[in-house]
Amino acid sequence: MLEKFKILAFADDELRSKIGQYVVQINPETYAHGHRTEFTTDRGIDVAGSRAQFKSRAPETVNFDLIIDATGVVPGVTSVHDELNKVRQTAYTFNGDLHSPNYLKLIWGKFAFDCMLTGLNVSYLLFSPSGLPLRAKLSMTFRQHQTPADLAKRAGKRSADLTHARVATDDSSLPQMCYDIYRNAALYPHVARANNLNDLMHLPVGKWLTFPPLED
Repeated sequence: MLEKFKILAFADDELRSKIGQYVVQINPETYAHGHRTEFTTDRGIDVAGSRAQFKSRAPETVNFDLIIDATGVVPGVTSVHDELNKVRQTAYTFNGDLHSPNYLKLIWGKFAFDCMLTGLNVSYLLFSPSGLPLRAKLSMTFRQHQTPADLAKRAGKRSADLTHARVATDDSSLPQMCYDIYRNAALYPHVARANNLNDLMHLPVGKWLTFPPLED
């Protein structure tokens, strides 16, 4: 029996509360799994080159194309528009309870990838005489999501003096958290940049924050 590619949707960042799924009509022909390592560059003074120093591993990415076909050649879909709405509802639509789109898990055979959708581009390929789309190609890009358990596991592999992960609560403040960890409350802009925080006064409750090593 042919196993179909699935996109599972979850209502929590630990991926425990499944709230939906999308099973593709046609499996993708290929998918790309990207890995990237980030380095800092120490150029020094009056030197011929530069020295690359490991900084971090960037989140992994996965991208692939899906075909939606409503011509009747492949059974299961009668409307491209309705099928596209199912994909959007699963992976793209804003979830008011989460204040973000759903957390996702991609499943296909032994491949499993925790992630969130970062890109969706729809190309319409074939039309009925009345102008309705009969076939569409969905180009989708996903960014790795690390659960709180993943972050804690990663932090446990490093020196406790270098890397920390803390969850924001109702009474959390970034300066106080920085003082607790670094003994320096003034470092909160450093942590805010590392976690892509725009609002420094109101931390997102339940969000795990990473407190990275201090730069020399």
